[in-house]
Amino acid sequence: MYSGLSLYLEPGRGNKLSSQLKHYIQGLLKVNMKGPYGSEWPDEEKVKRREMVAPDAHYIFLYEIPNSDTNQMSALGGQDRDRVKRMDDKFPIVGFVHYRFIVEEDTPVLYVYELQLEKCVQRKGLGEYLMQLIELIANKSKMGAVVLTVQRANAKAMNFYTTKLG
Repeated sequence: MYSGLSLYLEPGRGNKLSSQLKHYIQGLLKVNMKGPYGSEWPDEEKVKRREMVAPDAHYIFLYEIPNSDTNQMSALGGQDRDRVKRMDDKFPIVGFVHYRFIVEEDTPVLYVYELQLEKCVQRKGLGEYLMQLIELIANKSKMGAVVLTVQRANAKAMNFYTTKLG
């Protein structure tokens, strides 16, 4: 249970995404990013479509488990994990993080390509939680830093990264 939501997190890889997940990613990116990119969006959308399916693309998907309590959710985390995978159309996805392990200026870094949340779960602390999880993954993987790029026109994202994560 996080911020009143029951969530299930699941990893993914770009070259193993189902067509359903690809469609979801494209849709959420369009909803959240078309405005900030403006007239550049059609070209940027093509770039993002290629990036999302690369073999080195890692994902964390967030599924909301409606009408469940913490005990029910933790039961799904163990042996019933495959059941959740098969039922992803019944548990709505509410966001994702797309990241990669790269070398930038001779330093191994975890590069966050996307952190996207549905509007209904924004401003509930999930972005901050996901970035903490990303930092943990980077530390465990012996990365020198976590890196990301924010569109200047994306005032909400800029505010989030500078104010919440400082």
